[in-house]
Amino acid sequence: MTRGRPRKVADQIQRELSEVIRRELRDPRLNLVTLTAVDAAPDLSHAVVYFTCLERAQAEAAEGALRKAAGFLRSQLARRIKLYTTPELRFKYDESVERGARLSQLIDSVRPKD
Repeated sequence: MTRGRPRKVADQIQRELSEVIRRELRDPRLNLVTLTAVDAAPDLSHAVVYFTCLERAQAEAAEGALRKAAGFLRSQLARRIKLYTTPELRFKYDESVERGARLSQLIDSVRPKD
């Protein structure tokens, strides 16, 4: 887990990217995409942006759309956040939401009914 300034910058990147995706990108593959976290390198040279979709089947298409829009997103980020260099954006599907739902189902199936 990053600490200090990289963590604060990562949180700001997540907020700003969410806003840009929601308001400025017109790609239908990104309609149901949610950014779950951003992990910034200590030197802020790059940032891994984790996202999730409503349906797992949409993840591959959404990742392609995000990669295609990475340059635009980075330029918008540079306008909104004043940094010496704007981090290179890498996108990765966040499987933790699915894993959590699966664990919850397993727990519910084992728990005795009242």
